[in-house]
Amino acid sequence: MSEQALEIWEELEKAISLVTTARRMMSTGARVDLTALEGKIRFVCTTAKGLVDEEGKTMLPVMEALIDDLDHLAESVRSHQGQLAERLTVLNGG
Repeated sequence: MSEQALEIWEELEKAISLVTTARRMMSTGARVDLTALEGKIRFVCTTAKGLVDEEGKTMLPVMEALIDDLDHLAESVRSHQGQLAERLTVLNGG
């Protein structure tokens, strides 16, 4: 495996961990900073373009799982925003 592929695997693992942590924190109502996640995803996507097909294909299932996790995180963010909007409406007498 190339050094580039190893770096991508490392960043994928970190990204998955960040998404898992973010979802867990959001479920408790905690505030979540996703800044680091954006950089890791950008690195993975940009760097993966330079891989040979065989290396890239081995990462595909993990990348698809990460995309699924990101979709779930986005749903959680939308739900959390909706709950906050409802609370603001109630607080504003609406």
